Amino acid sequence: MQPRPLVRSATGVDAAGADAAAEAEAYCARLTRGHYENFPVASLLVPGDLRPAVRAIYAFARTADDFADEPEHEGRRLALLGAWERMLRDAFEGRADQPIFVALAQAAARHRLPLRPFLDLLTAFRLDVTKTSYADFAELRDYCRLSADPVGRLMLHLFGVDEPDLLPLSDALCTGLQLANHWQDVRDDRLRGRVYIPRDAMRRHGVSESDLDAPRAGAGFAALMGELVTQARGLFGTARPLPRLAGGRLGWQLRLTWLAGMRILEKIDAAGGDVLGRPPRLGYGDTAVLAGRAAAWRG
Repeated sequence: MQPRPLVRSATGVDAAGADAAAEAEAYCARLTRGHYENFPVASLLVPGDLRPAVRAIYAFARTADDFADEPEHEGRRLALLGAWERMLRDAFEGRADQPIFVALAQAAARHRLPLRPFLDLLTAFRLDVTKTSYADFAELRDYCRLSADPVGRLMLHLFGVDEPDLLPLSDALCTGLQLANHWQDVRDDRLRGRVYIPRDAMRRHGVSESDLDAPRAGAGFAALMGELVTQARGLFGTARPLPRLAGGRLGWQLRLTWLAGMRILEKIDAAGGDVLGRPPRLGYGDTAVLAGRAAAWRG
């Protein structure tokens, strides 16, 4: 179903659909630029006609993630996520009056976006509220299928890359990137009451949850982190052909994403696995490194 030609704008005043859509797209663009965890969304590598959709997807996911994470939402996280899902379903039927969903309704109609990846993301955010740890890597991988893989699949869809054989490669890249982020964010996740390191891996290395509160990593934790980095690196290895197979601007975007994730793992290794004292982060100094590696990429 196409979005209604008349929608209610963010100011609550009826406006022509085109004006409301432009207002909603501008809202998503401001959120994308201003969020404290922003990354280069809808960069020059994304064709101009796709940027509003990319920003709408990012705004949807970023806001829902904040519902699960930010302290001001404590006590009403699940209620907010439930309301977000209702607005999502309405948007896919062409009904929207919140700016993110006005933009998302336009993107869904214009690009025939599938609903399932958005629902999977919301399921993952609910897990962030209700689940504090994971028994083993298989259980964590199931979580990443909901929290990371949908974004890659949406990007493939937007760029018109529909070969089924590429979906497992995209999933491997997205999960590898999410694991790399989890491994560098052990301290932050712990402060939110979550542990993404599988419990069986912690037992193998004699590491307890209380060890995650130490100011520096001990020998057991460093060995544990070595195992986790190896797992993530294996996923990046699986995903290595994806940029070449996708081709075009998307191929360049995937190439930089792959290199950024591997750079995080490289920094964790360089720190001897100590992500507790000073978690390794990508900074401006890494931009030249990544650009040089992207230029020298060999498919």
